[in-house]
Amino acid sequence: MSCKFNFSAGPATLPKDVLVKAQSEFLDWNGTGMSVMEMSHRGKEYAPILQNAGADLKKLLDLPENYKALFLQGGAVTQNFMVPMNLLDKRTASYVVSGYWSKRTFNDAQPFSGINIAASSESINYTKAPKIESWEYKKNDAYIHFCSNETVDGVEYFDDPNIKDIPIVCDMSSNILSKPINISSYGVIYAGAQKNIGPAGLTILIVRDDLLDFADKKTPSTLNWKIQSENNSMINTPASYGIYIAGLVFDWLIKQGGLGSIEKINIKKSNYLYDFIDSTDFYINNVDKVNRSRMNITFNIYNDELTSDFLAGAEKNGLFGLKGHRAIGGLRASIYNAMSFEGVIALVDYMKEFKNTH
Repeated sequence: MSCKFNFSAGPATLPKDVLVKAQSEFLDWNGTGMSVMEMSHRGKEYAPILQNAGADLKKLLDLPENYKALFLQGGAVTQNFMVPMNLLDKRTASYVVSGYWSKRTFNDAQPFSGINIAASSESINYTKAPKIESWEYKKNDAYIHFCSNETVDGVEYFDDPNIKDIPIVCDMSSNILSKPINISSYGVIYAGAQKNIGPAGLTILIVRDDLLDFADKKTPSTLNWKIQSENNSMINTPASYGIYIAGLVFDWLIKQGGLGSIEKINIKKSNYLYDFIDSTDFYINNVDKVNRSRMNITFNIYNDELTSDFLAGAEKNGLFGLKGHRAIGGLRASIYNAMSFEGVIALVDYMKEFKNTH
């Protein structure tokens, strides 16, 4: 195989070691004579896969005893209505709008009453996230919702919120496990797996125990966090193969030295790319430096008519998934945990060549 690098925002690249291991075990997992994909999720063969994945996730996050880690389905977007169904309880909630996805989350919650905006950066085209200390919320809110990393706009929060009187709900889909976090700062964390964890179809949810008793009585059992928690994420058939791959990724992260070590690598990768962009007037990144995402680096060419040529040339050089989101266009390099530093170097080398020939 020729060397290719996948900069897609998701489904995204996975660690090569994980893919090789999954390939070697695909037909026969651990001498069972079965593929994980065809195992019963309630069978004795599958039980250690689920148990080990849960244990390694808790280890990586240093999860306190009063939190549950759930393996759900439906992607992070499903949580746009699962969050109010499980927490609102006829109260109000405040949403921070810092980009495309948090705006969609806010809009998706509108069928529920009492949904308000705590802060928004839409007026400045999401080039900077609203400061945590500027968030305006009601003292009786059921929760405050924000997105820690905007995949489309390339905007990231780097500090954990320090708000003790209201539970914080965070969509952490595109930067979960990319750095250490203080779990106790959050009431709920959710994330689609297809960026930093595994295949599309699996959703991770971390929830504090005291927040499991507010679900609306009309909440279906598969969407009820408490029922899922009581049934070990298996009220119905879970995304069993996705959980298996996630477990391999968790093990890979532990072998890299954990989240502290992976954060240092992510800083190195993103700095290398941002430094080059900033050294030219050919490529442009408009995000305020205090909020520049380490995971999703958005940029434009000063002459937008060159964008299609850039993308065509990138693919000829083995660089894929660099087209910006359809909502804003331009270019985007998603450099999640699994993207190697070599891949970022290859991208910058191509960007230099393209600049010099155009």
